[in-house]
Amino acid sequence: MTEAPTDVGLSQELAADLAAASLALARRFAAGATMWCVAPQWEPHAQHVAVEFVHPVIVGKRALPAVALTGRDLVDAARLSVRSGDIVVAIADAADPEVTAITARAPAWGATTVWIGHGPRPPAGAADHVLWLEDADPATPATGKFVLLYHLLWELTHVCFEHPGLLTEDAAECTDEVCVTCSDEGRPAEVLSVTADGTAVVRTANGREEVATLLVGPVAPGELLLVHAGTAITKVDR
Repeated sequence: MTEAPTDVGLSQELAADLAAASLALARRFAAGATMWCVAPQWEPHAQHVAVEFVHPVIVGKRALPAVALTGRDLVDAARLSVRSGDIVVAIADAADPEVTAITARAPAWGATTVWIGHGPRPPAGAADHVLWLEDADPATPATGKFVLLYHLLWELTHVCFEHPGLLTEDAAECTDEVCVTCSDEGRPAEVLSVTADGTAVVRTANGREEVATLLVGPVAPGELLLVHAGTAITKVDR
């Protein structure tokens, strides 16, 4: 496992989080992912992250596909842009409503999420990887600490590329009598459209599917559900 440096003012916990996020990004990029960057309050950070990955500053490092999403309606922009297997990097505080909405939907889109911020942390499970500075100073985003975080993320991602054996992950084998994955239990889905006969077209990590919604009552486009065996079993309140 690639280790992040700890001699640049990072805690051991943050260094470990950086290493894990970098490995996940390298694996996604190796499989053909595009990185989508959002920073509703600090758009220059989204643009800087994208440039960091797509225009490497070190000769010989590969350019990795990365795009900054800016402007209004970032949730809609991300919904239209993100494909299954892609990456979403968000730079925002834990209370940002657009980032919260995007990271909540990312599992249904099949995307890996990285959330960079400072101050109070997002709730557990809000993103796949959380890179957080325990600093409540409102000026933190302008001090260069965020830039250090995503520069290290870029650098460590390339370190992973130098070790091709890290870029493939063995598929998990089913060892239990009932495998949660194989039994299709509780897959996240986002409602795309509804019909009058108690069904809805939803988006999951596997693509578009039609599911029955009688168990959860009326649904609307944009709502999040958990689906099992072609049926919505609950609404997700996020």
